[in-house]
Amino acid sequence: MSEVLKQIQEMGIVPVIKIDDAAKAVPLAQALKAGGLPCAEITFRTAAAPEAMEKINKEVPDVLMGAGTVLTAEQVDRAVACGAKYIVSPGYNPKVVAHCIKKGIPIVPGCTNPSTMEMAIEAGLEVVKFFPAEESGGLNYIKAVSAPFPMLKFIPTGGINSDNLNTYLAFDKISACGGSWMVKADLINEDRFDEITRLTKEAINKMLGFRLAHIGINSANEDEALRTAGLWEKLFNFKVKPGASSVFADTWFEHMKSPFLGKNGHIAIGTLNLSRAMAYLKRQGFDFKPETAKTDDSGETIAIYLKDEIADFAIHLLRVK
Repeated sequence: MSEVLKQIQEMGIVPVIKIDDAAKAVPLAQALKAGGLPCAEITFRTAAAPEAMEKINKEVPDVLMGAGTVLTAEQVDRAVACGAKYIVSPGYNPKVVAHCIKKGIPIVPGCTNPSTMEMAIEAGLEVVKFFPAEESGGLNYIKAVSAPFPMLKFIPTGGINSDNLNTYLAFDKISACGGSWMVKADLINEDRFDEITRLTKEAINKMLGFRLAHIGINSANEDEALRTAGLWEKLFNFKVKPGASSVFADTWFEHMKSPFLGKNGHIAIGTLNLSRAMAYLKRQGFDFKPETAKTDDSGETIAIYLKDEIADFAIHLLRVK
């Protein structure tokens, strides 16, 4: 998978934008960036699209910008000249796909049936668009049709919103979801960029599902850990659960059997998708301690500590469902 498509997968959401006034492109891109989602698919549905792309490429270059609704090879060339880093088409056009491959630019063509999916695989593609998603059978159809194509991932677009976003993203064949609910035309045309930022943050929060998982408290030894965990049980009936390196009181408090990271202990923040959460926090300027990473049997990271501490507590992310 290309680096660009990996970045899109890490972001999880691709704002699909129809823009009527190129003058609004830069504040729109800045609003998305402020919301934590520096990504934009500018669709070739309006005459303003090329100029809008040029402005974003020049003034907000750290926004990962692609061109959508690309129907011809000529539009591919124009989009690339305007700064597009990837191309999205509503259907599978062999000429457009071949042209993108020749130019070395990632192409995500629309595929909603096994025939076009086989064509995409034959062309060496790993990610396709599924459009219009809800009208074409939604997630149930994707699950059914993806079975013969384990090498293929999908970006469903059309009918995706904050209510069904996580239902799609929970399926491991979904690379990301395309949506326009946070960048509706009226919000752009009315200069409601603060609202776009708010909706973008809301979408990020929905996708990542950050929540307090538990609080870890450093103890001097095992006896102290058992004793203090027992107080939670005595007070609130939080059942004591001894483990190899710590003692839990229910799922809320973890008492370490010996001092661990953080002067006072650690705070575990749960997330629905740890890899996307890590990518998001890195975009915000935070970093991690790779030596603290824990993985499951498949090699996927399920827990990791941040480098920074808060109030003498170490912070670690934890994958939750």
